[in-house]
Amino acid sequence: MSTPSASPSSPQDDARPAFDPIALAESMASAAEKSAKLLGDFATRHAQSGKSLFADELGLGKAFMELASNMLSNPARMAESQMALWQQYMTLWQNSMLRDWGAPVTPVAEPHKGDKRFRHEDWQDHVLFDYIKQSYLIAARWLHENVASVEGLDEQTQKKVDFFTRQYIDALAPSNFALTNPEVFKETIATGGQNLVKGLHNLLDDIERGNGKLRISMTDAKAFELGVNIGTTPGKVVFRNELIELIQYEPSTAKVHERPLLVIPPWINKFYILDLREKNSFLRWAVAQGHTVFVISWVNPDGKLAGKDFEDYLTDGTLAAIGAIGQATGAKDVNAIGYCLGGTLLAATLGWMAAKKDRRIASATFMTSLVDFTHAGELEVFIDEAQVASLERKMRERGYLEGSEMASTFNMLRANDLIWTFVINNYLMGRDPFPFDLLHWNCDATRMPATMHSFYLRNMYMRNALRKPGGVTLDGMPIDLSASRVPTYFVSAIEDHIAPWKTTYAGTSILGGPSRFVLSGSGHIAGMINPPAANKYGYWTNAKLPATPDAWLDGAKQHEGSWWTDWQAWVGERTGREVAPRIPGKGKLKALADAPGTYVRIRADGR
Repeated sequence: MSTPSASPSSPQDDARPAFDPIALAESMASAAEKSAKLLGDFATRHAQSGKSLFADELGLGKAFMELASNMLSNPARMAESQMALWQQYMTLWQNSMLRDWGAPVTPVAEPHKGDKRFRHEDWQDHVLFDYIKQSYLIAARWLHENVASVEGLDEQTQKKVDFFTRQYIDALAPSNFALTNPEVFKETIATGGQNLVKGLHNLLDDIERGNGKLRISMTDAKAFELGVNIGTTPGKVVFRNELIELIQYEPSTAKVHERPLLVIPPWINKFYILDLREKNSFLRWAVAQGHTVFVISWVNPDGKLAGKDFEDYLTDGTLAAIGAIGQATGAKDVNAIGYCLGGTLLAATLGWMAAKKDRRIASATFMTSLVDFTHAGELEVFIDEAQVASLERKMRERGYLEGSEMASTFNMLRANDLIWTFVINNYLMGRDPFPFDLLHWNCDATRMPATMHSFYLRNMYMRNALRKPGGVTLDGMPIDLSASRVPTYFVSAIEDHIAPWKTTYAGTSILGGPSRFVLSGSGHIAGMINPPAANKYGYWTNAKLPATPDAWLDGAKQHEGSWWTDWQAWVGERTGREVAPRIPGKGKLKALADAPGTYVRIRADGR
């Protein structure tokens, strides 16, 4: 899963090395040699695979042909739109002339608040770069508005055209080109072009690292080591099977709550997003609240696990973990948290348990989790019959979905933050990526078994079957989420583009137990990994659950700080009495390894 924002630029040393034309020539010759080798390897691979370089697996050609046809069917609207565009450009030209003469003018187009591409002062202070910026913004706005207003397209085609038009617009931003980015232009003059040669080497290194595909370096991977400066909360692996390692964390309080806490992260990412550093680790914070915390660490599967299904993630994942926790602590039940896809699995687990009269989950918390996939965010662009069928063919060849392919999809959802920022920093400015723990985690992609992922895409995104009573059968039991009476706590993020909060809100009415809904500020990652000490973003609460999310927000109260404290107050009523601390490995389950375990160390990129 997952897509954080970042600023990778490191401080630039004022003492620049002297320009050395011989070294520059040698560096360019080295880059040319490396380029020739990579191009040869690329051509050889595609010749051997027999696949066309121009295959349209996303169906973009058909979508944009439909767009063009519908646009041309209304020539009057096109003419009117083009006239409006021409008028805006004429106004921009006049304003630029007046400004050059010293007259005050109002911008024709301005970047959205928070647009980081135009932060350099020359975008505002220099007439030429201001003209380039506004010219781009006018064209971008005109193109997007025209595409969005075309009538007659089906919903999926409209979404696809809108999404990839924005990708096109973002790619053509003047900030992405050396001659039209004032910061890059100045750097190029100052270094005699050495920044561009260094950037070319960075580009070739990233292509080489991706075996012929561009794999952009987002951070200094050597700066982080699991168990040393990330994922450091003390604990032990106390259970292991083919799919999971179960980690139990060491207590840090004199007494602990009787009912343990099980955290189910998504298997689309690794669990240590919940344990990056001491100051923002949710797992460490939960331990400090007196919880006996267990977390599932999912295996990074290879082709040997191709046949593992969603059902296996239920039986060998959540159910196996709950059983192991009972052995380790003697507790009869647990409080459970599911994050993102882990929450979808948690909901399925509740449905299975309701059918089996199994009461081993006392409460369930859903962090940015979809139960209803009616409006499932921008990922819908990549999910239709043709694209899923194409993906299934690829997965059958390997037995799994390659982690880098899923990571590329998520990066496209935030292209300016997760693609173009690094293109500028690494390839145009010629800088090395800055060490950033969150981006280290983001680049640590996981694979997914072919059978499981196909089931998930078809039954959740395409059929939206989980919300329908009996729509999905797991381990022999038809799943009916409304039959669950477990109290639930839903927390989502107002800027989440992966699990939109207005869709996650539906989970409160689909599951049958009493529910509380809380809305955090920020997005899918930052909104969840938001420790109280940071006092950032804030959150909204509303004790009532009206029929629509908009009505909920209208009646909600905004608070400063983190939703973590609200959740602790809610779950604190469901933790039982206080008992002596449980030491990992000292119960019926012995310690198998130190946290963060062995499964989390298996990288999809072979590092």
